[in-house]
Amino acid sequence: MVVTNALTKPNVCETKQIRLTSRLLHIGSAVSRLSPFEYIQTSKFVYLAKPDALARTLKARGFLDEYIRRIENREKITSLLEDALGKQWWQATDTDDEPLFPKHLRSLNWASQVTDLRPMIRNGFGFHFIPGSSIKGAIRTAIAYHLLKNAGKYQVPQAQRVSQIEQRLQQSMGELKRKAKFFDDRQFMDQFFSAYGLQYQDRPVKSRSGPNTDILRALQVSDTGPLQEQRIQPEGKRAFFRNLPIVSEVVVSSRFGDYRAKRRASIYAEMLLNVNAEFTLSLDHEMLSWFHHEQGMKLPFETLDDILNICRDFAQDQWDFEHDYWNAVKDNPNERDGALDFSYIREIYEPETCPHSLRMGWASGMMGTTINMLLPDETASQVRDTCGIKAPGFEAPKSRRTVMDGRGEIHFVPGWVKFEVR
Repeated sequence: MVVTNALTKPNVCETKQIRLTSRLLHIGSAVSRLSPFEYIQTSKFVYLAKPDALARTLKARGFLDEYIRRIENREKITSLLEDALGKQWWQATDTDDEPLFPKHLRSLNWASQVTDLRPMIRNGFGFHFIPGSSIKGAIRTAIAYHLLKNAGKYQVPQAQRVSQIEQRLQQSMGELKRKAKFFDDRQFMDQFFSAYGLQYQDRPVKSRSGPNTDILRALQVSDTGPLQEQRIQPEGKRAFFRNLPIVSEVVVSSRFGDYRAKRRASIYAEMLLNVNAEFTLSLDHEMLSWFHHEQGMKLPFETLDDILNICRDFAQDQWDFEHDYWNAVKDNPNERDGALDFSYIREIYEPETCPHSLRMGWASGMMGTTINMLLPDETASQVRDTCGIKAPGFEAPKSRRTVMDGRGEIHFVPGWVKFEVR
């Protein structure tokens, strides 16, 4: 007998496998900069050492005092390593026969001279990865931006709309630098994400406002797997590498009053080229149904597709903003610390439609990590001048970060990522 009215189990959890790709990406680590003894630069590679193991090995071979002296004087140690470990010192092992300079801890060197190297995050085994918390944090900003941009559609409380936020910013500008880290939480983020009551099986659940009442509890974002270097050989085409670790010079530039580009101090960072990774997005629909905003604001998303569309809309606004900036800035071949030619950067921003899903990680800047694009230019500039380096009379942000390739040309903009549903 065929039962035609059988109840089907509701689909309470939606999951999507996402491929994340990026031309160039840097996610910061717990250590913002490495000390000189924690990396060794050669013309081809930058090696991250295992300092304790290296020190023990050098001590066993009678070179520890000279190693310490060179580190204290910030002298190169490559000749010392050759004396202590041989001409091919990068293949040396410690007393337990473990590599002192493992292959997965080295990066291709695109810089002539590396100083104060900024590492990219690695997992406990030393492999690069992208934490789910970094992805989720970028998504959270995109949702907040979306709510403020479409306040009427979602019935955002009047006190949390852009005009009121701007007014409170102006009133608290004097204290902003001291309280900047928590300002957005108090002013609108808590209302957008945590000011919810919970109702389970038609009965209210008592819970303090905070993590337990955060609507993004219903969204789970996994870490990516280890981002290991891969050589790809397409048929009939030139081979290339995925997840290729590089160290390059990051050009920090701003402009003069006449829009000629101006160079500031460069930064040297470890980054990944041609990123190809996967992570999982999961949305618990049943849990999401428990949330009811205390002031009647509508939920900004119901499905994972809604969330991905919110990210794309945010990326598009950032894309338009960056396009306008780079088309206004003029190249400066006579800049004293090196010519500034942003031709490749302008080419990147030529398409009207943003080809990416989000901007995240290092160099996404004020506009990728805040809702500042919704504020009047003057207010955004005041916030920058109060919380960062003052630049009176300039729009915010004034400076940008671009990355040089191995030929010394300004070629890349870091941080843009694309999400593709598998």
